Amino acid sequence: MTVFIRTLIGIDALAALVVIYFFFVGLADGSVSSFNGGLWFALLAAVAVILGGGWALQASGRRGLATALLLVLAVPAVVYALFIALILITQPRWN
Repeated sequence: MTVFIRTLIGIDALAALVVIYFFFVGLADGSVSSFNGGLWFALLAAVAVILGGGWALQASGRRGLATALLLVLAVPAVVYALFIALILITQPRWN
């Protein structure tokens, strides 16, 4: 397994942990309900397909497809993390 694919899987795993965390917090406070349960199921299924599919594609030797699939979740996660870091560093005024 290449270092790049391992990095992508790590980033995707961290993003998946964030999604799972918010899911369980939503279950605890009641904001995840039968009304939006289908949306949560689709979100959790998509994250699982990206992680599992990327892992399976890499294991079968299709590194290009694995990279493309893993980038679907990794790019927005990294961009959002950079945005949050920028906000914490620059401390802008929002008024």
